Amino acid sequence: MINYFTTYSRENGGRVLLLFLLFLLAIYEFITAGFQTFAIVCVLPFIILFVYVAFRWRMFTFWVLITINYFIQLKDISLPVPMSLPNEILELILLGIAVIDARQDPHFQRACNLMLFGLFFWLGYCCIEVLNDSCSLGINIASWFTGFRLMALQLLWIFLIFTIYIASPKILMTYLKVWALFSLFSAFWVWKQETFGFTTAEKQWIETRGRSTHILNAGTLTRYFSTFSDAANYGCNAAAAAVSFIIFGITTPLRKDKVFFLTISVFVIWGFFQSGTRTAIFCLAAGLILYVFLSKSIKIAIPFTVTFILFAFILIFTNIGNSNQQIRRMRSAFNKDDASANVRDINKDAIRKYIKDAPWGIGLGMSPDNIPVNNKFRKLSTIPPDSEYVFIWVHTGPIGMTVFLISMAIMLGGACRIVLFELKNKTLIGIGGGLCGSFVAIQLGAYANQVLYQYPNGLTFFGGLAIVYVLPYLEPEWIEWEKKRLAEEEKKKRQKLEKKLVSRV
Repeated sequence: MINYFTTYSRENGGRVLLLFLLFLLAIYEFITAGFQTFAIVCVLPFIILFVYVAFRWRMFTFWVLITINYFIQLKDISLPVPMSLPNEILELILLGIAVIDARQDPHFQRACNLMLFGLFFWLGYCCIEVLNDSCSLGINIASWFTGFRLMALQLLWIFLIFTIYIASPKILMTYLKVWALFSLFSAFWVWKQETFGFTTAEKQWIETRGRSTHILNAGTLTRYFSTFSDAANYGCNAAAAAVSFIIFGITTPLRKDKVFFLTISVFVIWGFFQSGTRTAIFCLAAGLILYVFLSKSIKIAIPFTVTFILFAFILIFTNIGNSNQQIRRMRSAFNKDDASANVRDINKDAIRKYIKDAPWGIGLGMSPDNIPVNNKFRKLSTIPPDSEYVFIWVHTGPIGMTVFLISMAIMLGGACRIVLFELKNKTLIGIGGGLCGSFVAIQLGAYANQVLYQYPNGLTFFGGLAIVYVLPYLEPEWIEWEKKRLAEEEKKKRQKLEKKLVSRV
């Protein structure tokens, strides 16, 4: 037995010794520190294996990030670590790989653009926020860094990752289709919730924390939240995604892609209606209106305008579909006397009274957990912000809100300029216009709901805007790739026609 072990160890180098040492360490930690440390040591080999796989197949890591980001809000997924940690680890691994590969592939050169400038403008202000002591509690580096990491730094990671890893037409189209399939799955999950009911974890959430906002009209109306944190997050995401899928579908010359994106857009729109998120209607409209402007095409502008006016007329001035509670709820979005809108106005008035004494806000990362009860600004941390813009307003003040809006305008303006003046290929103009439309849609959703920094929206829509800046670099290769795909489609069509003619003979 000893000879066998010695021979095996000699053939397999130091791997046996390493595993044996890890085993001893795990047992030692279990005895001295408990099960949690023991579990961490046991997982260590798998972490090492994953890091190896990540560096060996970097695109695999990218797709893992996209998948985890989209489904991390599933109620049945419970993590023993902060929800942001898996995303951040994968993002840093991908950036580390990119730095190592920088000598062979100068991908960081593509990052020098207006979006980076806009992000640095926002990051610079958030760095200054470390000195913010509006609450007179002293400088809290830990709380500041938590807020800075989630509200600013992650946007930079997202921008760099999409700029670097969306490096070819094939990867771009694969990403758009993966996004569409994930959105389709979310619509399917809504249908599953509506038809077969909620899972145990979903039921527990909706009967406790989510009951007041998701079970309405004396229990007769349920707002479905799919794979997302809540119905507002899902509704705004689905509406913004639908903008892109509609535009991708009408601008691609490939019949297969046209059918794929337009079909999915129908299911996604159906899904956001089941969420009962009234803002979603305005998100969809705003995104499509921006694209009408970017398209510079009367042929596109006229049918879009007619369809939008007809849709708005039906919702505002008729009772069509009123037998459906979800449609009735959507119709209430046009009611100026809506109770929930009045509550939000009351909250904003209360915030406005306090925030005038805190032009820099209460500080990044400040919350009821670290602001004493007797503090003047404790009230600001407890009032429900209702929207992402109000949240930013509270934590960074009117000055920060202004900086944030200017940053978003710079990033969006640069992307729109690319679509309007730099791109020549109609399909890429459609992709760029669709992604810009989605970005506007989710920003409008953030005006009424706290969704901009919620998963999966940050990666999806800021990443989408980063793609627009990459499109001019991909255009020459895209034109050749699209010609090849069109030729293949024509060939298949011709072969199908020839078979049909032969069968008739």
